[in-house]
Amino acid sequence: MSTFRSRALQETLNRSSVHVPEAKIRSEYFASHVFNDKNMRQYLTKEAYKGVVNAIKHGSRIDRKIADQVATSMKNWALTKGVTHYTHWFQPLTGGTAEKHDAFFELLDDGSPMEKFGGNELVQQEPDASSFPSGGIRNTFEARGYTAWDPTSPAFVYGTTLCIPTIFVAYTGEALDNKTPLLRALQAVDKHATAVAKYFDKTVSKVNASLGWEQEYFLIDKALAYSRPDIVLTGRTLLGHSSAKGQQLDDHYFGSIPQRVLSFMIELESECMKLGIPVKTRHNEVAPNQFELAPIYEEANLAVDHNALLMDIMGKVASNHQLKVLLHEKPFAGINGSGKHNNWSLSTDHGVNLLSPGKTPMRNLQFLTFFVNTIKAIHQYEALMRAEVASASNDHRLGANEAPPAIMSVFIGAQLTSVLGELENVTDGKLSPEEKTDLKLNVVGKIPEILLDNTDRNRTSPFAFTGNKFEFRAVGSMANCATPMTVLNTIVAKQLKDFKVAVDKLIDKKELKKDEAIFNVLREYIKDSRDILFEGNGYSKEWEEEAARRGLSNNKTTPEAIRAKVSERAIGLYAEMEVMNEKELRARHEIELEAYSLRIQIEGRVLGDVALNHVIPTAVNYQNTLIKNVKGLKEVFGKEFESIAREQLDLIKKISEHISGITQNTNAMVEERKKANVTRDEAKKATLYCEKVKPYFEKIRYHCDKLELMIDDELWPLVKYREMLFTR
Repeated sequence: MSTFRSRALQETLNRSSVHVPEAKIRSEYFASHVFNDKNMRQYLTKEAYKGVVNAIKHGSRIDRKIADQVATSMKNWALTKGVTHYTHWFQPLTGGTAEKHDAFFELLDDGSPMEKFGGNELVQQEPDASSFPSGGIRNTFEARGYTAWDPTSPAFVYGTTLCIPTIFVAYTGEALDNKTPLLRALQAVDKHATAVAKYFDKTVSKVNASLGWEQEYFLIDKALAYSRPDIVLTGRTLLGHSSAKGQQLDDHYFGSIPQRVLSFMIELESECMKLGIPVKTRHNEVAPNQFELAPIYEEANLAVDHNALLMDIMGKVASNHQLKVLLHEKPFAGINGSGKHNNWSLSTDHGVNLLSPGKTPMRNLQFLTFFVNTIKAIHQYEALMRAEVASASNDHRLGANEAPPAIMSVFIGAQLTSVLGELENVTDGKLSPEEKTDLKLNVVGKIPEILLDNTDRNRTSPFAFTGNKFEFRAVGSMANCATPMTVLNTIVAKQLKDFKVAVDKLIDKKELKKDEAIFNVLREYIKDSRDILFEGNGYSKEWEEEAARRGLSNNKTTPEAIRAKVSERAIGLYAEMEVMNEKELRARHEIELEAYSLRIQIEGRVLGDVALNHVIPTAVNYQNTLIKNVKGLKEVFGKEFESIAREQLDLIKKISEHISGITQNTNAMVEERKKANVTRDEAKKATLYCEKVKPYFEKIRYHCDKLELMIDDELWPLVKYREMLFTR
């Protein structure tokens, strides 16, 4: 066995006993490291507290005097936690998070030391932005980018650092991050959802979007992970034959959590609780060594921040347990990949879920209004929804047997489909008293009963209604939730805006009552959106054909999918909703194209290196052993050796064929990569990498995986699937 692989396996075996830490009562320390409302009340003056609360609830500006008071109080609180540094914590367009730590420590004019942190440091900083992707928003020599405090997401202490959630913008004002467009989208949906909610309750003054993400991930032994160059450099295995036992017995799903993993989970949950991340659910997922974590639902901006923070915490905690977290959407071939389901809903400032029915016809009409408008929004912008979950890594997962297809559709269940069918037949215009009674009692009134049993979930649907929320299932496990949440809230805001215009127009022109006008508009929306509803098997060829007839897009690759982001329709949408301007959209399109090409380029280089420098030398070495064996047989058996050594000779020949296959395909891949690299147009380059370079990956892998089965296990240099996926 290769020294590297042998050492990695031995290190894994040495971890024979695991101590599972004692779980503590979470309510005792939940959000203990967060500068939340409780701590603000304790540390802030009344004036400062009022200023922050107004900023959070109403978007009011915080003047510099208040900022100074908040900064001093925040510092004093942080010092009680042993903090020495502070950072503006932001989410650049890399998809991850970023931070630059500065010490509280300062020297006064007389040389004496002190801890200093003022309003200037809290509210705004100017990090060197030259190395972050900007998509052409500013030149490299124009490095200025500004981070600005987001008071709607509370500061927190992580380690010995006070982390202040911020937005990140160019000096010209364009968003250079994922948070800024999200905040704009949430403001838009608040404005237009509140206007519609007032049809049903005039006292509503605010609507919040909520998000509950479900994070899937793999855990493998750290030593085994670092013995694989492909995992280290790309986050996934680029080659490796499937294990004889995978997930086919369904024995891992919801099974007993292994002790070593449980130990990791307990520490992870403890760290999350301190930081105010309300994690609630943990369980084994379908694939071996795959797991899931999910929190209680939160306001969308805070939930996005918490998920971004979680992904960082996971890696650090895993390292404490000599484990490695894999967040790639498809780290192993032949078994399920990982997603990040985004459960979304809208709620009023009175605590009413607008996507949940009630006990009265009026409450159910409110539910139908937001339910139908959401469906209409998805139908209008299905290609844009697909674009916002596109990535090189998620392309491996979408359409596989554990994930939704690339075709966007909405699943609502047979009963609600029937309800919409009845609403579609509502009389156009004024309703007679009999029609009103029939509609409210026989259609609208029975919705709560329907939803009690409407818990079935179509796993092939990318966007499904699950009782009192919609679940966006196409989001990848590596993704920043801000991106899908931005598009979803933007398109729903736009749809609700159009809905109110249409309803008010009917009320004014036809002198219809409010309920009648709402029913009339909903009726038309149901007709218009029929094509987006689908209850069947999303994996089937028949659905692909049917979807094409319905006019739905089927963009299977990232270069295809993200074109929708810079369509005239998308540009107009984001501009109208004041979420992103054309420059910001085109910048993101450019960044995502470049990121796609670079990821495929890196994977191609790593695969070529492993195939040529690890697999082929091992194959040649084993082949030489076989040749020596055949020569010995010839000396012993003379003329009879050919019949005796037939299997060895055949194996030598097959090894040569696979070596030749690896060499030829790797050389061809390199040539295609060279052609792509000299292409200046990012869209063309991404297409070349997708259509010309990437197809060689499977060809090279095929020959490598065949050799893995032929070559002596003692010689194979790479840790195998069976060793990575079943370690405890």
